[in-house]
Amino acid sequence: MDALQFIPILLVGFAASLGFTPVSRQIAMRLGVVDKPNQRKIHQDHKPMMGGLAIYGALVLSLLLFSPPQHLKELGAILTGAALLAVVGLLDDRYNLGIRIRLVAMVVASLGLVATGISIQLFRSPWIDIPITVLWVLTVTNAANFMDNMDGLTAGFTAIAAGYFVVIAFSQGLTLVTSLAAALAGSAVGFLIYNFNPASVFMGDMGALVLGFILAVLGIKLKFGTQPLNVTWMIPILVLALPLFDITLVVITRLMEGRSPAQAGKDHTSHRLMSIGFSQRQTIFILYGACIIFGFIGVLVGAAPPDIALRIGIAGLCFLAALFLLMMWIRLRYQKPTPPPQQSPQA
Repeated sequence: MDALQFIPILLVGFAASLGFTPVSRQIAMRLGVVDKPNQRKIHQDHKPMMGGLAIYGALVLSLLLFSPPQHLKELGAILTGAALLAVVGLLDDRYNLGIRIRLVAMVVASLGLVATGISIQLFRSPWIDIPITVLWVLTVTNAANFMDNMDGLTAGFTAIAAGYFVVIAFSQGLTLVTSLAAALAGSAVGFLIYNFNPASVFMGDMGALVLGFILAVLGIKLKFGTQPLNVTWMIPILVLALPLFDITLVVITRLMEGRSPAQAGKDHTSHRLMSIGFSQRQTIFILYGACIIFGFIGVLVGAAPPDIALRIGIAGLCFLAALFLLMMWIRLRYQKPTPPPQQSPQA
């Protein structure tokens, strides 16, 4: 497998996303798909939200032009699932469908993966592995959506994670995973040109759900010929440490404060860093740095001898646990928790 064969996929994904984004921005303005400022958001003006159209279009174009034909069945299931989530995300951006409809769409997309053989194989039992696969897709997809709370955050961490997936998959000779990751990295970087602070366009749920879904697929499709399973399960978790960390932090915080996990608020990792004095750009670079560090740990786990890899992986997860406690302390020390919504008195 030649590394040069994946460069055109990355470049076409980048160029197409770069070219499609201004078009998607104009379409969003004409259709009224805009994000309005409010008390829980950082931006102060209306932003067009159909950047996801450019991301998905660039992803499809680069894969159709350069993807290996022997993987068309799996690729069809992946792009069909992503298309479903893009449409549901667009409708949610425009009409605020709610989390239940999004969750149903994610389950349908994940079952489409399972139907074509794309499934986690931890226990070698479909009764266990299929529910874990659905749960993984739901978690990573929602995590990417949760992270879309600051200019350039979701697009940036997606580009970094996809870059690591390219390296890991190429080292294992995984053609489909390397192609998919390269297309995703290029599409994310092309969009990031317009989405970095100060952003001129947002990806919306249409983009965040697609990016999260593809990242979940990449984590599932990683296979290692030499490393034992008790080590390799940590690798996608470490590469995707930031979004998984953030969704866990937010859900636990909201439950502890008596709020619904679906209730939006300024309780994400990014908001907590800003509450202690960091600017938006400083916060973004800190979070990018965290992605780079944990992704590198994931690469080390994949390359080291099994006994050393296990120690490295456990150390990385312990580091995440320490950061979790730090973020909880920042919430208590520097942020005023959002009170649960008041219920109207019964008539």
